Amino acid sequence: MAPSGRLVIPLTVLVLLLWGLPWIHGRRSDVRVITDENWRELLEGEWMIEFYAPWCPACQNLQPEWESFAEWGEDLEVNVAKVDVTEQTGLSGRFIITALPTIYHCKDGEFRRYQGPRTKKDFINFISEKEWKNIEPVSSWFGPGSVLMSSMSALFRLSMYIRTCHNYFIEDLGLPVWGSYTLFALATLLSGLLLGLCMIFVADCLCPSKRHKPQPYPLKKSLPEFSQPLKKVEEEQEADEEDVSEEEAESKEGTNKDFSQNAIRQRSVGPSLSTDKS
Repeated sequence: MAPSGRLVIPLTVLVLLLWGLPWIHGRRSDVRVITDENWRELLEGEWMIEFYAPWCPACQNLQPEWESFAEWGEDLEVNVAKVDVTEQTGLSGRFIITALPTIYHCKDGEFRRYQGPRTKKDFINFISEKEWKNIEPVSSWFGPGSVLMSSMSALFRLSMYIRTCHNYFIEDLGLPVWGSYTLFALATLLSGLLLGLCMIFVADCLCPSKRHKPQPYPLKKSLPEFSQPLKKVEEEQEADEEDVSEEEAESKEGTNKDFSQNAIRQRSVGPSLSTDKS
C-alpha cells in the first residue's frame, strides 16, 4: 500500500500540470494564417488582415492588440488574419507591401488600407461603426486578383527563388560570388534568346509573310501599255526637233539671201565709183 500511496501524489501533480499547460502557454489563437494557397478566402465575407515580419519591432508590439481584437471577431462577424511576408513573398507582391506592419480591410472582395490607430478599441470601432466606408477601396486594376498584381506576385516569388539559388551556389557548392553572378547572366541570355525565338515563331504562325512570285506573262502584256506613252513622248520630242531644225534652216536661208543681196549691191556700187573717178 505504501508504494501505491507514493505514486498517487506524482500522478496527481502530472495530471494538474498537463491540464494547466494550455493556460500556461496561452489559449488557442483566433487569428487565421493566410498563405499563397488559401488567400482567395479573403474575397468572401469581411476580413481584417495584418502583414507582418517576425523581426519587425512594430509588428511585435502590435501582436497583443491584434490577438485581443481577434477574440472579438466572432461577435463582430469579422475574420481576423495575418500574413508573414518573410514566408509568403507572393502575397507581399500581390498587395504591394512597402511598410510593416500593414493592415487591410476586405469586404466582399473590396480591399481598403487601414491607416488609423493600432489599438484593440480602434479596431473594434472601425468594424462596429463601419468606418471603413469612409475609405476609398483599392482600384480593380491594383486589386490582388487582377492580372497586374498576379504578375507582380510571380515576380516576387521568382526573386525569392533566385535568391535561394544564389545562397545554394555560394554556401553549399562553394562557388564565388562572381561565379554565381556569371551563371545567372548566362541563364538570362539563354532565356532571352529562347523567348525571342518563340516570339518570332508565334509571329510567323499568326501573321505569315506574303511572298509574291514573279509573273512573266502579265508583265509582258503590260509592256505595251507602258511603251505607248513613251512612244508619244519620243514622237513629240522628234517633232520638236524637226520644228527647231526647220526654223534653223529658214533662218540660215534668210541670212544667205541677205548676204547675197549685199554682195550684189557692193558689186553694182563698185563700177559706178570707177566711172566717176574717170
